[in-house]
Amino acid sequence: MLTLYNTLSRRKEVFVPIEPGRVRMYVCGMTVYDYCHLGHARVLVVFDTIVRWLRASGYQVTYVRNITDIDDKIIQRAQASGEPYTHITQRFIDAMHEDERALNVLPPDHEPRATEYVGRMLDMIQSLIDRGHAYPTETGDVYYAVRSFPSYGRLSGKTLDELIAGERVEPDPHKRDPLDFALWKAAKPGEPAWPSPWGPGRPGWHIECSAMGSHLLGPHFDIHGGGQDLIFPHHENEIAQSEGAHGCTFVNYWLHNGFVRVNEEKMSKSLGNFFTIREVLRLYDAEVVRLFILRAHYRSPLNYSDTQLDEARAALTRLYTALRGTEAAALTIDWASAWPARFKAAMDDDFNTPEALAVLFELASEVNRTRSAPLAAELKALGGVLGLLGREPEAFLQAGGTHADYPPERIEALIAERLEARRKRDYARADAIRAQLKAAGIVLEDGPQGTTWRRL
Repeated sequence: MLTLYNTLSRRKEVFVPIEPGRVRMYVCGMTVYDYCHLGHARVLVVFDTIVRWLRASGYQVTYVRNITDIDDKIIQRAQASGEPYTHITQRFIDAMHEDERALNVLPPDHEPRATEYVGRMLDMIQSLIDRGHAYPTETGDVYYAVRSFPSYGRLSGKTLDELIAGERVEPDPHKRDPLDFALWKAAKPGEPAWPSPWGPGRPGWHIECSAMGSHLLGPHFDIHGGGQDLIFPHHENEIAQSEGAHGCTFVNYWLHNGFVRVNEEKMSKSLGNFFTIREVLRLYDAEVVRLFILRAHYRSPLNYSDTQLDEARAALTRLYTALRGTEAAALTIDWASAWPARFKAAMDDDFNTPEALAVLFELASEVNRTRSAPLAAELKALGGVLGLLGREPEAFLQAGGTHADYPPERIEALIAERLEARRKRDYARADAIRAQLKAAGIVLEDGPQGTTWRRL
């Protein structure tokens, strides 16, 4: 029985889909004005893993993750560079897809772009005006009237008085209330604009997801996810817009992943501890980065440091080393058997990947002890559910390395030289070769089948 933590109720709940056997899920994606950073990597990997588990559990999943391809930051970057904004967004969309593929993130079923849905946003805004939840101003802007929606604040747990005192309230003399937020923004000179009943302009950020989600998944769907930073105001505003326009519950379960911290400090460009995905992937294998993300529960803070990544690399090495030399054939998982049942219990408990990984490491120890091909197959199959262990062990264990002087063919030649030295009882030379390779980050492992090697 799958349970998940619902931000809306602030407790774990048994998951019951609206339609038996089917899950409809929307996750807020990237605003494509720059390369994706570690926080984006966490969103990508966390919700990819959640979708993988839902599908492994037998659900038919429709997964939508949007792209925001028009907003203030995109416009500012285009104006600063002199490029058309569409060139900037396409460049960073392409880069995002490269990062996804590296991290073994499966593509969503739908990846709508905001600029493709302006017409549907206009329809939703007009519906909100007709229902008394929104109003146009003489300047051509349209605002959502927050006080028209009595349950506003229930997702974030904020009262209207707290919101008025908060820092996110934007002063504007044309607003009827300081809490009101923009649904449509009148065009400024030189900005991209679309025609509307209220004059040329562009959509506000919040209305994008309401329009895309309701069109692709219906006005009422199962799961909405995103980073913790989106709870307020973005997701709070989505609820107000969607329920105000459609008159029904918007989403049943709200899932939010925790923040990424760097050496225990919040990641921030101003602190100089801001890392893009591709910067990290220049230093660490992408599968190591994926394992690093999954070692923390998705709702917990994730602390990035070289030590944490080195530990993740050592952990992944343990798993691949267990698979080395085994016949880990493709396997249909029997969830009633001992190891898969423990793995399932962990994942059914709010997608508890740290506990699921603990099962994998125990199973790896058992594979090392028994060299059992069926257990190795289970290890590989369960790892695959998390998007791990998809390579041949040698491909991972011998990949990378910072010593350009030691390509695989030279390593194999030195291993052969060492074997010949041992045959001649020249143990000093054999030990010197082992030490030489170790200094280059290459470990030799002698076994019944001969000598194998891996990189540290």
